[in-house]
Amino acid sequence: MTHVSRVQLNAAAWHKSSYSNQAGGDCVEVALAFPGLVPVRDSKDPHGPALAFTADAWTSFVEAVRTGEFPL
Repeated sequence: MTHVSRVQLNAAAWHKSSYSNQAGGDCVEVALAFPGLVPVRDSKDPHGPALAFTADAWTSFVEAVRTGEFPL
């Protein structure tokens, strides 16, 4: 799958990051129903844009964050 339609994104089950703050800020959500792709969006804007990363690119990004490559 290389393309995800807006209809597919709207129907997807989105999962909020466990690191998102409870006050509604810093909210990242991912949809896991797309083989080989990981759509990502801002939960505060669910009808706004979503970025779709390859699963490998997303895994590399998450690992880089975990190891401190991107200071938070």
